[in-house]
Amino acid sequence: MATTEMNVRDRSRPMTGEEKKVILASSAGTIFEWYDFYLYGSLAAIIGAQFFTPFPEATRNVFALLAFAAGFIVRPFGALVFGSLGDLIGRKYTFLMTILIMGVSTFIVGLLPNYYSWGVAAPIILIALRMLQGLALGGEYGGAAVYVAEHAPANQRGYFTAFIQTTATLGLLLSLIVILSVQGYVNGAYPDQPVLDAAGAALMNADGTPQMMKAFNAWGWRIPFLGSIFLLLISLYIRVQMNESPAFKKMKEEGSASKAPLREAFGTWKNGKIALIALFGLVAGQAVVWYSGQFYALFFMQNVIKVDSFTANVLVAWSLILGTGGFLFFGALSDRIGRKPIILAGCLIAALTYQIVFPLLTKTANPVLYAAHQTPVTVTADPENCSFQFNPVGTAKFTNSCDIAKALLSRSSVNYETVPADAGALAVIKVGETEIPSYVGAENAAAVAELTAALETAKAGTDQAAIDAAQAALDAEKGKPAAFTKAVNDALTAAGYPLVAKDNTSVAVAQNFFDIFTAQKLTIVAILTYLILLVTMVYGPIAAMLVELFPTRIRYSGLSLPYHIGNGWFGGLMPATAFAISAQSGSVYGGLWYPIVIALATVVIGTLFVPGNTHKKDIFKD
Repeated sequence: MATTEMNVRDRSRPMTGEEKKVILASSAGTIFEWYDFYLYGSLAAIIGAQFFTPFPEATRNVFALLAFAAGFIVRPFGALVFGSLGDLIGRKYTFLMTILIMGVSTFIVGLLPNYYSWGVAAPIILIALRMLQGLALGGEYGGAAVYVAEHAPANQRGYFTAFIQTTATLGLLLSLIVILSVQGYVNGAYPDQPVLDAAGAALMNADGTPQMMKAFNAWGWRIPFLGSIFLLLISLYIRVQMNESPAFKKMKEEGSASKAPLREAFGTWKNGKIALIALFGLVAGQAVVWYSGQFYALFFMQNVIKVDSFTANVLVAWSLILGTGGFLFFGALSDRIGRKPIILAGCLIAALTYQIVFPLLTKTANPVLYAAHQTPVTVTADPENCSFQFNPVGTAKFTNSCDIAKALLSRSSVNYETVPADAGALAVIKVGETEIPSYVGAENAAAVAELTAALETAKAGTDQAAIDAAQAALDAEKGKPAAFTKAVNDALTAAGYPLVAKDNTSVAVAQNFFDIFTAQKLTIVAILTYLILLVTMVYGPIAAMLVELFPTRIRYSGLSLPYHIGNGWFGGLMPATAFAISAQSGSVYGGLWYPIVIALATVVIGTLFVPGNTHKKDIFKD
């Protein structure tokens, strides 16, 4: 393709077949990169059980999501490094570096031993690999968006960059399809395995039977990570065949390229202001809507409303299939009416409907659990004894009676309220009309130690009655945790909570990928598709919008940083933040206020400060 001879400002003509091939190649490579990144997100709950074994369940779930979010936290730094390289050495070679880092990191995750084998080193290495993935992805998106926009006709930038926007969802869809295929084969061909704690002891269910996990959860989850090496080879081949951006070539030939893109992009108020407006007036809201609709919805189904992972993945995959066309629709629509109104409308609709949609999802997917939520449950406790139960390093001990009570309720997805009690009062759980006093873990441990010593002293004598009394007292103290758990579980069972998954016949279950044609499952797919359509509204036009805000010489650097701060920090931290808020507040929907507040703030800031009609701008004029 004679890109060096092309007048890059004349973009009103139709795209040539060669240009379309370049954009298709760019999009295909980006799909594979998103596939690598989203494998972890799709398997977060399973991987959390493998690498964060010794932590309490609530902490383990939050930590598993934070390990996923670690890749997002470092994305702005990847944007700085690779964005600068993209403006200095070109879009193509930066692409090659990012895909290589991403693919190798993903392959190593598949080889990494779990906590039971390597101890604390396993989660540390896992997080390090996630951070490498985040650095690579920090350089990927900006290059893809700029590369496609600089090839597209001026009156179709929204439409053609929307193909790049579909790559994230298609990468997620590809990861789900691979996971479902491998999961179906492995679980069908290999037996279940017992669930072990960090010490290697079997864990027990509420009914006293051993907890078992599918073979895929035990080891089969590694196969999609290992298989990504083939996608890496394909992606590298595609990227090598690509031509450099015509705008970058022309800029190099004219000697007008920036010598210090980061300083030029963010070192002056003129350009720095654009980055701030883009972040808070567009990307922050887009990010929380995106991650709420795709990742938190999946995590919510698996870990809050207790839909099995296979079924949840099937239903989300169908919603992605049905909703992905929305990226192209809203991208094309933005070429006619502008990007800003579509993005802000998506943020507003999401903020107004989340507190309706997610309870409806619970009611549809797990009717018994939803019905149980209607029974009032309270924890009456001294507020000073209620900790924020987030323990990322595994060193904190939550032994107060309030902490013990809340942790037990959170594990069963109980909706409850906290009622203040007098200072020093023992926490009491009330389920309906049944009250169960909690216990203080530290006091229980001290009493067990004291009674154990007393028993040893009694055994040194000859008074059998004293020995029997000491043994009885010790057994009673040791039995307090189990007795408390049983009493609470009995009360929750009486209130209708489905604590034993196999006995819950109301929860949605898909036997295979095409087992969705029941009223319950089709309704779930419709709800999830609605969430995906909101994602397409905010995400479809965003690439073209960001490209249009920044001049060519600093475009890669300029748009990458606000995009990855917004999606890496506001969006990537959304699932972990929402789950932690829900665990602390007692409401399974409490965490939704995080995306709601961010989305509403973006609507206000975007309305006031984001320029309109950028779709009419000549992006090569500078």
